[in-house]
This record gives sequence, C-alpha cells and structure tokens, in this order.
Amino acid sequence: MLLELRAENYAVIDRAVASFGHGLNLLTGETGAGKSILIDALALLLGGKASSDVVRHGAEKAVVGCVFELTPGARAILEANGIEVETDDILLRREIAANGKGRVFVNNQPTTVGVLRQLAPELALVHSQGETLGAFDQEQQRLLLDRFGAVSAESVGAAFKEWQRTTAKLEELQSAEQDRLRMADLWRFQSGEIAAAELGAEDEDLQLEAEKRVLGNAEKLYSAAMNAHDLLYESEHAAEATLGAALKNLEELARYDTRFVEPAQQLAAAKATVEDVSAEVRDFAEKINATPERIEEIEDRLAALDRLKRKYGKTLGEVIAFGAEAALRLAEVENRDALLAELTAKQGVDAAAYVVAAGELSEARLAAARRLEGLAVAQINDLAMNARFEMRVTAVKAVEGWTAHGWDRVDCLIATNPGEPMKPLEEIASGGEMSRVMLALKVTVEEGTAGLGGTRSGKKKSVLPRTLVFDEIDIGIGGRAAEAVGKKLKTLSKGQQVLCITHLPQIAAFGDQHFVIEKTVKQGRTQTEVRQMEPGERVEEIARMLSGAKLTETSLKHAEHLIEMSR
Repeated sequence: MLLELRAENYAVIDRAVASFGHGLNLLTGETGAGKSILIDALALLLGGKASSDVVRHGAEKAVVGCVFELTPGARAILEANGIEVETDDILLRREIAANGKGRVFVNNQPTTVGVLRQLAPELALVHSQGETLGAFDQEQQRLLLDRFGAVSAESVGAAFKEWQRTTAKLEELQSAEQDRLRMADLWRFQSGEIAAAELGAEDEDLQLEAEKRVLGNAEKLYSAAMNAHDLLYESEHAAEATLGAALKNLEELARYDTRFVEPAQQLAAAKATVEDVSAEVRDFAEKINATPERIEEIEDRLAALDRLKRKYGKTLGEVIAFGAEAALRLAEVENRDALLAELTAKQGVDAAAYVVAAGELSEARLAAARRLEGLAVAQINDLAMNARFEMRVTAVKAVEGWTAHGWDRVDCLIATNPGEPMKPLEEIASGGEMSRVMLALKVTVEEGTAGLGGTRSGKKKSVLPRTLVFDEIDIGIGGRAAEAVGKKLKTLSKGQQVLCITHLPQIAAFGDQHFVIEKTVKQGRTQTEVRQMEPGERVEEIARMLSGAKLTETSLKHAEHLIEMSR
C-alpha cells in the first residue's frame, strides 16, 4: 500500500505531501489544477523517464518521494541489490537536477533507476494517459489470468528447472571435441601431479615446519629437555623423589587424622603429573634426529608442497580438493559415451515430465480464460462501452517456448467498436478506455477470486500489485456509466488500495479518502497544493463538480444524496 507521496519543486508544485489510506483514494480539482502531476511523480518513482522540464522554474532540483509498505517480493529485490531493509516500509526518492542529472535513493541508500523498475510491479500499477506504467505486459496478463483461475505453475517450474539442469550438463558434455581433449590432458596432468605427491594430512606442511624449527635448534632443545627430565626424575633431589617422600609422610598422618586424606590424594596426583611430564620431555629428546639428511628431506618436501599450493590452492586441503575435482572431470570425459547416453535418456524423461505438467497448466488456463472472458465482457460493457473481449491462450509447444511458468502466451484482445477486428489491449487508442478496461478486468478477477483465500482445495490468490492508480478513467462517460465506474472502483478497493483521478461527482462520492488539488497564486507565482478534505468539505467539493464554481442549495443536497447512496 502507498502510505505517502511527496513532491518538492516539481512542475508547479512548491511543496506537497499526501498521506493515503486503505480503500479508494480519490483526487479531484478544477481543470488545469495539476491533478495528473501527482500521478506523473509516482510514475517517476516507479522508474519512469525523467526530464529536467519537471524542475520548478528557479529551483536547482526537483525531489519526489514516497513510502510503500514492504512486500516479501520487494524485500527480496532489495536484498538481491544489496540494499539494507531495517523497517516494514520502503522509501523511494528521486532527485532531478535542472541540468538534467538525477539521483535515485531507496531506503536512503543510492541506487539506480533499474532497481525502481524492478520494484514497480511489486508496489503499484499506474494507468495514465493511455500508457500503462508498471508494465501490464504479457507476463502481467498471464499473472492476472493465473490469479483469477487460482492456477499454480509450481510443478511446471520444478519440471522446467530439472530439464534445464540436465540439458545444460548434456550441452557441456557435447561441447567441441578439441576443447574436450585438451582439457582432458590438462586434468590428467593435474590429478596425476597431485596424486604423485601422496598427500596425507591436510596440515602436513604445518607439521613439517614445526619439525624443521625443532631440528634447527636441536642442541638447545635436547639440552633443555634432558635437564628438565633430570630435575623432575633422575637427579638426587628430583621432584618426583621429593614428592614421593612427602607423600609417605602425609599418608602416615592420614591414618590417624582424616583431614590429611585429601591433601595426600592431591600430592599423589602431583607426583603422577611430574612422572608424565618427565617421560614426555625424555621421549621428545630421544626423537630429536638432527641429521643433515633429515633436514634436507624436510626442506625438499616443503618445497614440493609449496609448488603445489602455488598452482592449486592456498592450503593443502584446497590442493587435495582440486585434485579430486580434476580426477572427477577426467573420469567424466573418459566415460563420456556412457555418461552421454545416460544424460540423453534423462533429458527425455525430464522433457516428458515438463510436457505433461505444461499441458495440464495450459488446460487450466484455457478453462480459466473462458470463464474470465464472459465475466469481463459484462463488466467492461457496464462502463459505457460496447466491446468484445477475448483472453487468448496460445501454447508455444516448441522447446524455444518453454519457460518456468509454462509454454503459454497469454494475450488480452479487445474490439471497442462493432465491426472492428480484435486487437491487443495495449493498442487501444483512448486512455480512458484503457483505464476502464483495466478496471473491469481487475474487478472481474477480484470478484472471481473472492472465495479463494481459504478454500478446502487449498488454492490461494497469487500476488498482484497492491496499489492501483487510474487516471482519465471517466473520459467520455457520465450518468449511469459513471456510477458503475464508481461502484467497480469501490469493489476493487476492498482487496487492493486504489488511487483515482476523476472529474465526475458520481465517482467522487464513493471515496474513502478524498483529496482536492488546488491551484493558487502566492507572491506572484502559481503553485499547486494537495489537501485531504473533511466530510463537510467533501460535500462542497462534490457540489462544485455538479454545478461549477457557484454552489447552490440544490447542488449541495444532490452531493449529500450521492454520498449517502454510495454507502
């Protein structure tokens, strides 16, 4: 949901802030007041093209910003782009300098327009001036159909991923024969060189370095070890003998007084420790083999290990792992024919599984499309249109058409006048017609999926943009058609936040929040302001829309009646 939209030095706006709420948010105002400027500002924040023309005359830069509630999909996009997420909101800001340069910030962290465009489908869909921003492209049309039919592409996605993985391995194995043979020779040499070194422990080099240090100081270390052994065990006044004599005395005392039992045990433990240490230093001294041959042997081995580490890894563990990988790749090459047959068979099995899953998904979409068509035509023609509508699902069964969401191409086709051929939805010339068709489609989907939130079948709604924005939706309509548009906007706003600019009082009466756009002159300069109206002010604004600048008792009563009827 869009929580806040602000603009500063943008077009004729000096500074404006609008805080939006749940449900239907309506924006009204006199012609030329600048109602569409706010929608254009939001479009910029969703990755629209910027121009220095939007900078207010005399200002160095224009700044637009907004706050959306954070969705799981938006969070994933931010994390993928290295943008920190600290709250449940997402802050978008864009600066456009008078010299044409611009900057983009998300959560106060600098980023690119490309990130805004990635976020746009997760946050909002803007229908403005005949252009659908946020891209109601074929992917969005497919998502709309899948949402209506509660169609899941999970099984197709899993089958596609498995087939794609097998195909990639097969293509790698079938790569150029010359490259394969050259790499086989390299892997054979690498694995052979590492195997010939007969590497054992991953810390062999560390052990040898420690031994080398010992041998380099052999005389000093031997002397120290033997002196320690004498003082602890061998000499006339050795610690072990002294502790032994003292222990006998304590044991004698303990026979008569129990307080000396524990001290005697402690002394016995100390005597045992001394014996262990003296044996360890003696063994250490006896193993010191400082012969020139052993020193040379260690240095040669360390040099060999260093050569391997320079070529294959920083540690012996990495070298061992590299050798194992090279041997595995070599085995794959040498067993190429058998592996090729195995992968070819698996690719066939994976492809068959995908075909079954994609076929079932396509049938589900075709059935959903037929239901959606009938409902959508009725909704569209409620809005002062005489249109034919088709939800075309085309199965592109060739491998080139396989994707993780199936092989279907989904197109919305429409003919807005009798006798005209069906055309893609995006080719509709009128901005008002495009907005009304989009409104009818989305109302159809919301009403058609109203019971899918917790059915026994386990089906759930798929995710669509949470904020929908409509501009010029009321062009060329009035009377009952306008009331029908208002009702559909109200219906749609029960499941998704809706922002709508309107010129018609029949639509304005349905708003949950009502904002007025006013153009004023202050200190000789024109500026546009945005203000949320109180209930009493709403009556006057709708009365103005009914009768013009001069309010009458009749228009006020009519406005009150419209608001009451909308409830």
